Amino acid sequence: MNRSEFTRPVDAKNVVIRDSFFKDLMEKAAHKIIPYQWKALNDQVEGASPSFCIHNFKAAAGLIQAQHGGFVFQDSDLAKWIEAASHMLIWKRDEETEKNIDETVDLIEKAQLPDGYINTYYSLNGIDKRWTNLRDNHELYCAGHMLEAAVAYYKATGKRKLMDIMIRFVQHIADKFGTEEGKEKGYPGHEEIELALVKLYVVTKDPAHLALAKYFIDERGQQPNYFVVEADREKRGYGWARSVYEDNAYYQADKPVRAQTKANGHSVRANYLFSGMADVARECEDEELYKACETLWKNITRKQMYITGQVGQSSFGEAYSFDYDLPNDLVYGETCASIALMFFAHRMLRLSPKGEYGDIMDKLIYNGTVSGMSLTGDRFFYVNPLESWPERNRRNQQFAHVKNERQKWFPCACCPPNLARLISSLPGYVLHTRDNTVFFALYTSSEASFDLPGGKASVSVETEYPWNGRVLVNVKQGFDGMTLALRLPVWCKQYTLEINSQYAETVMKDGYLYITRPWQAGDKIEFVMDMPVMVMRAHPLARANAGKVAVQRGPVVYCLEEFDNGRNLNLIKLPKNAAFAIENDEALGNIPVLSSSAVRETNEGWDEYELYADRHEPKTAPIRARFIPYYAWNNRGVGEMCVWVREDR
Repeated sequence: MNRSEFTRPVDAKNVVIRDSFFKDLMEKAAHKIIPYQWKALNDQVEGASPSFCIHNFKAAAGLIQAQHGGFVFQDSDLAKWIEAASHMLIWKRDEETEKNIDETVDLIEKAQLPDGYINTYYSLNGIDKRWTNLRDNHELYCAGHMLEAAVAYYKATGKRKLMDIMIRFVQHIADKFGTEEGKEKGYPGHEEIELALVKLYVVTKDPAHLALAKYFIDERGQQPNYFVVEADREKRGYGWARSVYEDNAYYQADKPVRAQTKANGHSVRANYLFSGMADVARECEDEELYKACETLWKNITRKQMYITGQVGQSSFGEAYSFDYDLPNDLVYGETCASIALMFFAHRMLRLSPKGEYGDIMDKLIYNGTVSGMSLTGDRFFYVNPLESWPERNRRNQQFAHVKNERQKWFPCACCPPNLARLISSLPGYVLHTRDNTVFFALYTSSEASFDLPGGKASVSVETEYPWNGRVLVNVKQGFDGMTLALRLPVWCKQYTLEINSQYAETVMKDGYLYITRPWQAGDKIEFVMDMPVMVMRAHPLARANAGKVAVQRGPVVYCLEEFDNGRNLNLIKLPKNAAFAIENDEALGNIPVLSSSAVRETNEGWDEYELYADRHEPKTAPIRARFIPYYAWNNRGVGEMCVWVREDR
C-alpha cells in the first residue's frame, strides 16, 4: 500500500456547481433545509416533535433552569446542522447563518466543563455518571459529530474557536482512554469519532489525533470485551449482545475489525466504523486494514444492499441482517445508513480510484438518500421502504416503523441534519486528483481548478446527468502529460467519446477511461453514454424479488405509485419485452417519468367470500403503467408504492 496510489478530493472551494441536479439540491439546502432545521432545533416548527437541542445547551450553560430534553444523543443533531451550514458557507455566504453558528459556538463554550468535557445529557443529569456507559449513551458519538462540525466551520471560515473547544475535549478523551496504565480500554458503542479524529488530524497534523483514532479502531472487539467488562462493573444487562446479534456483533465488537468479514449489527454504526477504518488505513498506510475494508465493502454492495443503495434490512435494531435478506416492505433502510454508506464509498475511492465507488455514490445520491426528504425540503423519512401499503402500515404492528408520509421532524431526528450535511458538501465529492490525473468521479455541471505537479489546470463540465448521458468537458487550462479519467458507469453498455470532434483513444482501467495528451485551453471532450431504460432482476437468492423486476434508467431507480396507477399495485405485471416512453412531469419538478404497456390481474370470476380456489386461471386487462423516480414518491399524497413489479412471462 503506497500513499502515491491514493486520490485527493478537489477542495470544495475550488469547485463551483452550475445548474444541475446537484445545484437544485444545494439551493434547496441553502434556502429551505438549513433555515427550516435551524427553526426545528430551536423548537419553533409548529406541530413538529420538539428538538430540545438549543434548549439543552442553554440549560447546560446555566442560562436557563431546565431539565434535559430528548435522547442521550440529542447534541449530535445540533452538531450535524453546524456542519451542514458550514459546508454551505463555502459556496454561499450567508451572514445570518454565520451569526447563528457563532452564537451557538459561544453557547457550546459556556456549556463546556473546565476539564474540556461537553455533553448536555450528563451535565444536566449527573456528571458523576459520565463515561460509565460507552455502549449505550453515545458520548463519543456526540463528540465525533461536534468535532466534524468544528473542522468544517474552520475550513469554511478560518474561525478556530469551535475547533479549539473540541481539541480541549479530544485531549480529555485521550487522557481517559487508551492502552496506557491507568486508562480505560473503552471505545464507542456508536462509532463516529474515529472518522472525525482523522478529519481533525488532517488539519492539525498532530499525530496524537491520528493515534487516538487508530486506538479506537484497533481496540474494538479485543478480549476481554470492553462492553462485557463495563456491563459487569456497572451491574447492568448486556444489551443487544444477548439478541440475534450475538456476542456484541450488534456493536461491531464481537471480534477485532481486521477479522470482520460481514456487515453486521446497527447499520449506521457499522458504516461509520467502516468509514473510520478506511480513513485510518489511508493515513497509516495500513494494508491489512484496507483489505478488511475491501472485504466488508464487497459484502455490503454484493449481498446486503438494495437496488436503491439503501442498507439495514431489519427494524429490529435498525440493523443489517444477513446475506440476500432484502425484504422490500419490512425494510428499515434508514436515511442515515445510506448517507453513512456514501461516506464509506467516498473513502474507498480515496484509497483506490475504482469506478465502482462512484457507481455506488451515484446510486445513493439519486435514490436512497434524497428519498429521505420531500421535494420541498421540509418533510422527512427516517425509514425508506421499497414497497408501501398504507393500510397495512397502520394496522399491522410489524410495519409500524414505516410511515405513510414524511414527517416535519422526529424525536430521534438524526436523519434530517445528516441529509443536510451531505447535500451541502456535494462539491467535495465530484473530482479527485492523483499526481497529474484528474478523476471525474461524479458528473454534474461545474467548474473546477486544481494545482497538479505538472502545472495548474481547470475544466468546466456541462451535463444534464442523471437525466441525460451526455457529458461535455471543456478544458480551460491544461498541460502536456495531464490525464483526464472519466468514470464509465456500470450501467452504461455503449458510449462514444470524442475530443475536438475526433475519435479519441482511451485506456480503460477499473471503471475509468483514461486520456493522456498535451491538453490545451479550448480542448473539448464529448462523452455520450447511451441511457436506455433497463429492466433489472435480483440475484436468485434474494427471495423477496423472485419473479419480479425493477426499472432503472441511468443511475435512477423508478417505482410505481398509486397516484398514477391506482390501488393494489401488486396486481400489475410488466411484460418481458416492455417498451418504455419517456416524458417530463412538471408536477414533480419537470423530471423524466416512464410509461409502458402492462397488464393488471383482475378478480373476475372470484366470489366475494371466496378466498382460495383451485378453479381459477389468472385473468388480466391491459393498462398503461407509469413509473416515477423512486426518490420522488410520496410527494402527491399518501398511497401505495412499489419498486419491484411482477413480471408477466
